[in-house]
Amino acid sequence: MHDPLLSYPMSNATDEFGLRMEPTGIVRLRWVPGLRITGSLAAAAMAAVDQLNDGCSRPLLVEMHGTETPTREARRRFSERCTATRIALLGGSAVDRVRASLAPEPGRVGYPVPTRFFTSETTALAWLLEAPSPASGSAPDR
Repeated sequence: MHDPLLSYPMSNATDEFGLRMEPTGIVRLRWVPGLRITGSLAAAAMAAVDQLNDGCSRPLLVEMHGTETPTREARRRFSERCTATRIALLGGSAVDRVRASLAPEPGRVGYPVPTRFFTSETTALAWLLEAPSPASGSAPDR
């Protein structure tokens, strides 16, 4: 079956995720649906984002439609700082929303940058392009 979400080319593509820079300056990370994100996959994706950003900080859109709940080590990795300035988690269901809320390791305050969950790509992109403010929040909430 052909997945339209995976139909356009992504640089730094692996079997588990794809990554590309949008013309707007947003970095797009797409996880393969059905994947359980492990600590090593999370570290590889974060390193690929940092490499693509090449020392610059940019907003990050994470397409997580249908991924499995990340492992504890992956959640620890996601609570570490990278070159993302804000992170929009894009899912398609209430299950994706719950998985997004579990991403930081238990006991941690949350994500290192403002992070929100969205089911609308248009809304997620608009939020990523807003000027950051100190009161942006860091919990998935949309």
